[in-house]
Amino acid sequence: MRRALAGIALAVTSMVALSFLVPLALLVREQVRDRATTAAEQRASALSPVLALTTRRADVQQAVAELGSSDQLVVRLPDGDFVGTPHAPQDALDRAVRGRETLAVDTAGGWVYLQPVVLQGDRVAVVEAFVPSADLTRGVAASWGVMALLALGLVGGSVLVADRLGARVVRSSRTLKRASLALGSGDLDVRVEPGGPPELQEAGAAFNTMADRVLDLLAVERELVADLSHRLRTPLTALYLEADRMGSTPSARRVAEAAGQLESELDSIIAAARTPLASAHSARAAVGAAKACDVAEVVAMRLDFWSVLAAKQGRPYERSLTPRLVPVAFPEDDLAAVIDALIGNVFRHTPEGTAFAVRVERADRHVFLTVDDAGPGVADPDAALTRGVSVGGSTGLGLDIVARASRAADGELTITRAPLGGARVRVSFVLADAGGAGAVR
Repeated sequence: MRRALAGIALAVTSMVALSFLVPLALLVREQVRDRATTAAEQRASALSPVLALTTRRADVQQAVAELGSSDQLVVRLPDGDFVGTPHAPQDALDRAVRGRETLAVDTAGGWVYLQPVVLQGDRVAVVEAFVPSADLTRGVAASWGVMALLALGLVGGSVLVADRLGARVVRSSRTLKRASLALGSGDLDVRVEPGGPPELQEAGAAFNTMADRVLDLLAVERELVADLSHRLRTPLTALYLEADRMGSTPSARRVAEAAGQLESELDSIIAAARTPLASAHSARAAVGAAKACDVAEVVAMRLDFWSVLAAKQGRPYERSLTPRLVPVAFPEDDLAAVIDALIGNVFRHTPEGTAFAVRVERADRHVFLTVDDAGPGVADPDAALTRGVSVGGSTGLGLDIVARASRAADGELTITRAPLGGARVRVSFVLADAGGAGAVR
């Protein structure tokens, strides 16, 4: 922007300067020429009274010496003799004598003014005033140089002022840009000090208003999440009572364990929702420094949990876990939620008895978690990855949670067709320790 403003100032000021300088330069040249020719005409007119009184050569020479040099003031006497060295062409002199008319002639050496003087006896003398070319342009080059320096100073000053104004605008816009990027990255406390032109000041004030509004909306949303999570405690309590009535049976223990895990998750959700928004950005920043967990170990643990339900529904499944360590800088609870979301989708969107497979593979810098099933597959993968959009009667949040988790670990989520005939969901995570490629658990 600074360069654009400086360019505009340079172009506009240059055009204005040229529009004044060109006519002014021509006017200065004409004025210098007019001054020199007027002085020559005055010298020639001063000799007319002398010639009217006498045409003696000695007297005329004395008069010429008093008015100017014999090189610039020449008199052609009636007898054809010259006092001084003539510069006018012979035909011009003859024309002035015959026609008795005043002439101005440009020659190779300068400018000549011829003024005839009619004497007694119908005799004609001609006074010649000569102006050399140097006198016609004396001081013009210096005047043009001064005007050019003034124009350069004017243009340079305008460009400097435009650059300073542009720097002020750029500084304010860069501050607003940094604040916008910080807000987009999760820093909810960032604000700007409105500055610069009035338009940017209004934009800065609007940004602060928007940030405050976002903070208020997030606070309301978090309170709503906490309230909704708290309401789930009532059916959870009923689930505990139902497990107690079932007695000390394996089914009752499984129900009690599931209810305990659900209660723990609800407590975590409520605690996270009650966390002040001012520290939410710090909490998210700490995710990158979280203790690394092994993907294969967490997958094995969650498969043990889902294997009970798989056996009950008659679902054959395969597991293929790499023996090498696959650590990722990701909280274990969040990774478990990702795995539960992927396996849970298989149970929710495929009929009972549908086979599935879970695979964990390690590459040079990434670990890949793949879940295949033999169900109907996903007809529109893009819609399935859109937050809140359901393609099979669900809430539409499961795969979005997985996608956001993979992005947080510098990975990605893809949905394709599995060799089993159904959907293949593949999630990648960046390894926390890419140097330990040969380590095994």
